[in-house]
Amino acid sequence: MKQKIDNKVLITGIIVVGIILAIFIGGKYFGGYNPQNTITANGISSIKVTPDLVTIYLGIESKAGTSSEANDKATEIYSKLKTSLMDLGFAEEEIQTQSFNIYPNYDYSSGNPRITSYTASHSLKVEITTEETEKIAEIVDSSLTAGASIGSVNFELSMAKQNEAKAEAIKLAAEDAKLKAEALADGVGKKLGSLVSVSSSDFYYSPWNVYTSDSYGSTAVKEAVTSITPSEQEITASVNAVFKIR
Repeated sequence: MKQKIDNKVLITGIIVVGIILAIFIGGKYFGGYNPQNTITANGISSIKVTPDLVTIYLGIESKAGTSSEANDKATEIYSKLKTSLMDLGFAEEEIQTQSFNIYPNYDYSSGNPRITSYTASHSLKVEITTEETEKIAEIVDSSLTAGASIGSVNFELSMAKQNEAKAEAIKLAAEDAKLKAEALADGVGKKLGSLVSVSSSDFYYSPWNVYTSDSYGSTAVKEAVTSITPSEQEITASVNAVFKIR
């Protein structure tokens, strides 16, 4: 019985010593960090980047009495569209499907929903560089001739350029956060200490839309985009940083 009590005392002692060591080491490691002795600053940045990509979104829509007939019609248009685009130099894998759907259309006039037809909808996109904008007219003509529509045209950043811009914008936002923290510390008669934490709270980039279709088969897209030169677009970032003060 005495041996069991001694074991419990020993275990309790080890736990207590462990807690004391953890507090001591933790206090030393964090350098006496106290949330009340910190300054938080929000840094923001805005940079200009010229788009390097033109994305053209295409649509195929067909109606028929049955879902299989609607699908067959959409497939026929897609086949013509793919052939036309490949004739322009696009590889098959560059004609990217965004979505495909077949859904029923209802008549509600009698009070009870009644299926009247089916619609097959196929959404695709192709991309060219901003140095190839003269191809837009050819893409539009080929798409409309095949029976597809032009949904929209955007000037965008490629993923590589977007990542490059993101890194630069976040770096500048972090520098802005440190500058503000130093000013805050100086304003209250303190010195800025070491960094406690930092996080990127926001990064914003939006493609530049230069055309959105308002009617099926509209050729207005050619007039809307062929004469446009892509301008610089704004990219913003926001960073939150917490610093010690002393």
